Amino acid sequence: MEPLGSPTISGHYTSGTLLECLRAALAADGADPERPGLEALAPYDHFHGRGLEATRELADALTIGATDHLLDIGSGIGGPARYFAERFGCRVTGIDLTAEFCAVGGRLTALLGLSERVVLEEGDALSMPFAGATFDGAYSMNVSMNIADKAAFYREILRVLRPGGWLVLSEYARGAGPDPEYPAPWAASAEASFLASPEATRRGLEAGGFEVVSLKDTLAAALEYGARSRAMAERGEKPPHRAVQLIHGEGAKAMMANTSRALKDGGIVPIEVLARRTG
Repeated sequence: MEPLGSPTISGHYTSGTLLECLRAALAADGADPERPGLEALAPYDHFHGRGLEATRELADALTIGATDHLLDIGSGIGGPARYFAERFGCRVTGIDLTAEFCAVGGRLTALLGLSERVVLEEGDALSMPFAGATFDGAYSMNVSMNIADKAAFYREILRVLRPGGWLVLSEYARGAGPDPEYPAPWAASAEASFLASPEATRRGLEAGGFEVVSLKDTLAAALEYGARSRAMAERGEKPPHRAVQLIHGEGAKAMMANTSRALKDGGIVPIEVLARRTG
């Protein structure tokens, strides 16, 4: 099994041309790459399934104050972190394994004037460079599929959360259907993909010291979002979520087709989990 820091995993996401590609995409959309704004960036900087729509729904379900300090685990180029900071006035620290994501995300954050509230750091989610009980809440969106040692992942999150702190996981779980085909947006091959069932996710969190407040699948929403996006593309419009194309370029089409097939045949199921640190 590949460790989280393996080049097989980090190399799947980095190209060395991400900023150049993002600037070109923004310009094609009619946005100023030097002053893009949150709305213009949203199709590209929310990497997880359903993009900004899912981020907004997650935020709607949480109570967050301006004095809170949140942790974004697998922060990408910082779309959700900037969204939370702008909406709630809170501080957000993001951590990501991919150096290019952190560099591009830092530049975007500075352009948007949010550097005092959003910091994106390169690092490993299994060994985070933070003191214990640092954060009021944490979220991780489409990240744990690359993590084999889920128990260590949950332990490390528990360590950096304050007592009573919340954790939200939004990810693909292993469904009852056939094995997913690869490449996928999160992995080039099965060797870099570590999917746990919803039941295993619940057990792992509880064994790690969390109380699972809710665990639900969001398959219906994912299928509806996919159908809506395809209809827009067929009308010649740009779909609302274009992050996979930004990151993976020509490989995105096959990745998205494999993901859509796995969702429909039950090989994967998107889930959202809300948990709290006990004690």
